[in-house]
Amino acid sequence: MLLAEVLEGLQPQRAPDGRFIDGTLGAGGHAAALLSAAPRAHLLGIDRDPSALAVARERLAPFGERALLIHANYDQMAALAAQHAFAPVDGILLDLGFSSLQIDDPERGFSFRADAPLDMRYDPRADSPSAADLLNTLSAEALADLLYTYGEERESRRLARAIVAARPLRTTRQLAELIERALPRREKIHPATRTFQALRIAVNDELGALERALPQTVGLLRSGGRLAIISFHSLEDRLVKRFLARESADCLCPPRQPRCTCGHKATLRLIARKPIAPSAAEIAANPRSRSAKLRLAERL
Repeated sequence: MLLAEVLEGLQPQRAPDGRFIDGTLGAGGHAAALLSAAPRAHLLGIDRDPSALAVARERLAPFGERALLIHANYDQMAALAAQHAFAPVDGILLDLGFSSLQIDDPERGFSFRADAPLDMRYDPRADSPSAADLLNTLSAEALADLLYTYGEERESRRLARAIVAARPLRTTRQLAELIERALPRREKIHPATRTFQALRIAVNDELGALERALPQTVGLLRSGGRLAIISFHSLEDRLVKRFLARESADCLCPPRQPRCTCGHKATLRLIARKPIAPSAAEIAANPRSRSAKLRLAERL
């Protein structure tokens, strides 16, 4: 997704023997393109999904030792880079959200288009609550807050009450059918879309991981190194936009303050003021890319 735009932004050819981090490796498509564009470069690939990591290992096997792949969350990338003497780096890619590998696997519970257990964990082996655990244990108030905060669901309270009354819920179909009964269908999107997004974000602590990872990128990049982040919904993009705005500013004092007292110095330069969107051709070929936004910055 946005492959040509990522390569243009990271410019791996500027560092043919450089180092790159792909914090959300997925199936390894971006990683393979980066290693192909920089013929002596090395890449540290991180993913918390063991199934995705297995696919990436096979795809990146031709690159041999140039690709170091680790099963972990990308919010650990600074520690992993230090552990493997993999810093500073010439480029970092974060392709946020879930991948086609996950949504297309009916057993993972990410989609309401197939009946499956309500899991939604990127790492099914992790000792952490599943979507079913949250649905069946949270209070109506806590559940409503989750749906509103992570799914921007306007009918969160009504829906939370309906979920609590229908417990226990174990499968994606049970939840989707309940939501269809509980909520009027006023939009083109399926009424369960926001709820499934909210549960996925909460189960995997997606926003927390992003907030923890963003500051690490500055310390890992060498001067002139590039940062590329692809987001898919407003919650992610808002965090990325605010981080980049802060790190590209020389002063964070209130605008009306006559003299700077914060002492903040910019660490990044924005490569593009506005996010880069997929081309019409890519959206036609892959409709899932329509909401993608790519933001780019360079380490000062």
